[in-house]
Amino acid sequence: MKVTLTENGPSSFFTPASTTFVKGSRVWYVLLIVLMLASSCATYAPEQRPHAPLELPQTFTLYETSAPSPQRWWESFGSAELNSLVEEALKDSLTLKQAYSRLEQSRALVVKAGSDRWPDLQLTSEISNTRRRTDTGTASVSTSTEKKRALSLATSYELDLWGEVKSKYLSARFDMEVSREELNTAALTLASEVTLKWLEIISISQQVELISNQLETNLITLELIELRFRKGAATVLDVFQQRQAVKETESSIPLLEAQLQTLKHELAVLLGKPPRARLSFGTAHLPEVGAIPDTGIPADLLSRRPDVRAAGLRLKSADWMVSAARADRLPAVRLTGSAGFSAGEWSLLFDNWIRTLAASITASLFDGGNRRAEARRRIQLVDERLAAYRLAVLTAIREVEDALVNEGKQTEYISALSDRLEIVRSALTEALQRYRKGLNDYLPVLSALTSTQQLERNLVQARFQRLSYRVKLYRALGGSWMWDELDSSGE
Repeated sequence: MKVTLTENGPSSFFTPASTTFVKGSRVWYVLLIVLMLASSCATYAPEQRPHAPLELPQTFTLYETSAPSPQRWWESFGSAELNSLVEEALKDSLTLKQAYSRLEQSRALVVKAGSDRWPDLQLTSEISNTRRRTDTGTASVSTSTEKKRALSLATSYELDLWGEVKSKYLSARFDMEVSREELNTAALTLASEVTLKWLEIISISQQVELISNQLETNLITLELIELRFRKGAATVLDVFQQRQAVKETESSIPLLEAQLQTLKHELAVLLGKPPRARLSFGTAHLPEVGAIPDTGIPADLLSRRPDVRAAGLRLKSADWMVSAARADRLPAVRLTGSAGFSAGEWSLLFDNWIRTLAASITASLFDGGNRRAEARRRIQLVDERLAAYRLAVLTAIREVEDALVNEGKQTEYISALSDRLEIVRSALTEALQRYRKGLNDYLPVLSALTSTQQLERNLVQARFQRLSYRVKLYRALGGSWMWDELDSSGE
């Protein structure tokens, strides 16, 4: 149903002014009544729910005395090289550039959604020359020319009686904040990935250096055994066993070198560079891990984790879209107005004018259940995002707990591994002494040598794994460093 309020029925924009002139007093009375009714209408708003989506544990599991949690946590490793890599990644990463673009898109959508809160104003001008020839068939031909010059200004505005426009605008605002938190999440993940790649590169480099030293030791041992064999103090089996140890050690180097090169390729791409870009690494050993940072309480994750904040903002956006869907089922009131000039010649343009002011009420009588179905869909979307928010909170708590458990047990494993390495080294020394005295064959020596070298490699890998658990803990705890870091990047 649409009602247009003019004196002479439905208005035409450029009909002669003498027959379409609107008596403003009646229209303004009607508009005043409409505005009074609008002021008494109640808008839809989402229902309030508790801030915490579910019951949270009071504390995290702790395995040692904690230290204050740093904001720029990668600086706790004490490496200027790592700091430079992270800063470069935050500046040039193509992943972050995509997230920045998505944020700007969402800001544009906020402006677009907010534009409906203001009247629409359009300026139209028209120039036409029409020439008509008429042949009556009786040897009479007439030709006429019609000129039209027009200039008009039109505006329209929909009264937000039920808060539909407001709800869509607020939903878009929350979606924009979601994009911002997704940018923060991308920055947090990027810093973690760069740190992990850097640590793994150092770990692999240490293993390559360690195995090279082991290979050199095995080659020297092989020369000594071959010398003993030539003097009749060793068997040919001893020579073959040591040659096997040499080849086994030598064969593990190419795979590690390939892994090292692919890690550098991955790190280069994280920095926004080609895979084969030259990256300089001066750190030779893994950094020491400090005390576990202060984890706070699980409820802190609701504000510290950008992915949890994003899940909460998605839920709020869905709440407001439910309000918009409910408001869409109610009648809409739109105000329109126009003023224009029209004449056949430019000199007469401002002597012929028309003014129109109208209000229309539109209500859906039957739509096949379209609006009702849309409202139900958005209600279910709220339930979906509420479940997603709860899952995000539980996942955040689990990730902190997992990192704490893994690092604590990894520390115990490294301690046991170090003790085991000392025992095996002692066994190797004893086996060598007995072999030199001819009290046993070479097999105990080879077994102890192989175990010692493998434990040395395992110890390097275990120390890297403990550092990776620390990085995962920092990532799981979140933080607010991204706000200042990303703002200062100049994007």
